[in-house]
Amino acid sequence: MKTVSVSVPEWHRCGSLILAASLWALAAAAQAQTKPASAPVTASVSASASASATSSTTPLAASGAAKPVAAGSYREITWEDLVPKDWDPTKEFKQANIGLMKDGDPRATEMLKRMREAWNNAPTNNELDGVAVRLPGYLVPLDESGNGIKEFLLVPYFGACIHTPPPPANQIILVQPQKPAKGYRSMDTVWISGTLKTLRSDSYMGASGYRMDSAIVEPYVGGKK
Repeated sequence: MKTVSVSVPEWHRCGSLILAASLWALAAAAQAQTKPASAPVTASVSASASASATSSTTPLAASGAAKPVAAGSYREITWEDLVPKDWDPTKEFKQANIGLMKDGDPRATEMLKRMREAWNNAPTNNELDGVAVRLPGYLVPLDESGNGIKEFLLVPYFGACIHTPPPPANQIILVQPQKPAKGYRSMDTVWISGTLKTLRSDSYMGASGYRMDSAIVEPYVGGKK
């Protein structure tokens, strides 16, 4: 899949809902395979919240029994693995004739609303439910204190949920570390290891389709260990 990157300054220059929608759709189509290549310059964005910042709701699929995890037995996956092979995030919007709409067109506002609803309920890959996995991504703190980060979202590309709208729910993982993660800031790149669950959660930063409790959090250094 061809990778399409949308820089933060470029996004903020978009005064048009139409152009924003176009960039949003392109980013969503590409982000499933996006993987951090190196540690980015960290952003000084405060994302502190109380422990109740997220609320778990109905699982997207029946949770299977968690598999016992031995040291070094995590299966390394990619963001593309989290997306069902038959799911196309832009399918129902391909005939929208975005290029014919003008700024302020109510059809554009309605399309963005429908897009957000569709992505908040994006389907998960149920084959990964209860599987011990390892995945790199960008960290978005939810519950942070002087003792470290107790809860965060893991996202596939820089700026997600902060500088740009949240990606689809099947591209967001709610993570609760084994112990508070210290020494990290918003948008740092990390590896997470643990048992993945297909459990939908809502937070003020976006809806997540996956969850990982008691996760091991390590700095991202690239490649397999």
